[in-house]
Amino acid sequence: MKWPADRLASQLDKSFGLYEVASGMEKAGADDIIHLEVGRPWFDTPSHIKEASKTALDNGVVHYGDLRGNTKLRQALTKKLKEFNRIEVVPDEVLITNGLTQASFATFMAGLEVGDEVIVFEPYYPQHNKKIELLGAKVVTVPLAKAEGYRLDPDALERAITPKTRMIVFVNPANPVGRVFTHDELSELAEIATKHDLLVLTDEVYEYVIYDDNQHLSLAALPGMRDRTISTYAFTKAYAMDGWRLGYVAAKKEFVDAVYKVVMNETTHPNVFAQEGALAAVVGSQDCVREMVEDDRRCRDLLHERLNAMPKVQCAKPQATIYAFPDFGEWGKSSDDLADELLRETHVAIESGTFYGATGEGHLRVCFGSEPYEKLVEAMDRIEAYLKKKA
Repeated sequence: MKWPADRLASQLDKSFGLYEVASGMEKAGADDIIHLEVGRPWFDTPSHIKEASKTALDNGVVHYGDLRGNTKLRQALTKKLKEFNRIEVVPDEVLITNGLTQASFATFMAGLEVGDEVIVFEPYYPQHNKKIELLGAKVVTVPLAKAEGYRLDPDALERAITPKTRMIVFVNPANPVGRVFTHDELSELAEIATKHDLLVLTDEVYEYVIYDDNQHLSLAALPGMRDRTISTYAFTKAYAMDGWRLGYVAAKKEFVDAVYKVVMNETTHPNVFAQEGALAAVVGSQDCVREMVEDDRRCRDLLHERLNAMPKVQCAKPQATIYAFPDFGEWGKSSDDLADELLRETHVAIESGTFYGATGEGHLRVCFGSEPYEKLVEAMDRIEAYLKKKA
């Protein structure tokens, strides 16, 4: 008997890209691989967050909780959303989820039907695409304007819209290109979404990981956009809580209620004592966030300088996130082949640019936040030595 999910195999085969290959090498005995392909912070979760969850466990916070998430946590997030994101919501318009991954998947399940079209900007974060396709909807990619530093192109967006278009997915700050979209770009997106009566899902997981004079803006804060935007967030990057699997949705109650029905039937509610840690993260000192972002900035500067000093490599300076998207096109090799070659020859894992769409050809995505500074220096030394030998 054929298992129905067999038809999905091709969509799931490379869900985690080169990470699966590098992990396989480690299992086979390679003990010196440097992981610059996976988007995880290398920091430990700050101690006050861990202590809050330990205390909750000791106090017996181990049973079923509020299906929408801890009330105090949702109240604290309404304050954060108002002060940082400029989005006005009440606690019932916030839903705690098992990471931003579940937040986006549940939103797609609640808002899409088979045959709907969803616009995704390319280079894209591929997990959003997989979710859309799993539900029988169609991904329509719109290239960002590479020549203008991956600017949002409103004309390209307009051309992609059809009567079947239901939603736009907007990742800001942008993974993998490290962009922070400007107020003008957000205004153009808002105008088009309103004109065509489209929903927008925003992925704002890197909202705090911003460098220099750049500033994160939430689309839902623009006039009229709260009524059509489902904003999704996570504790993953800002607080080094990737393994805690906690995120949240913020939107008008009509949308949140629809997403809640999906989440309730999928996982009932998130981990109760983990949410106590999340509460401590939100209401506690944000010095830990600033310190981690400063460390990321130092790693970004190192990566930017070192990559641009390598033969036939050009790298723009990321404005945000923990990723650079350098151009290796002058080497005349496909991104897949080059990423595989570097992994095999230098034991540095870097993701192929085509993992993020066809427009990523010639590029590699380098995560400068997944290893300590010293490891990043070693990785750059290995790659530079190898490229100089091959030049």
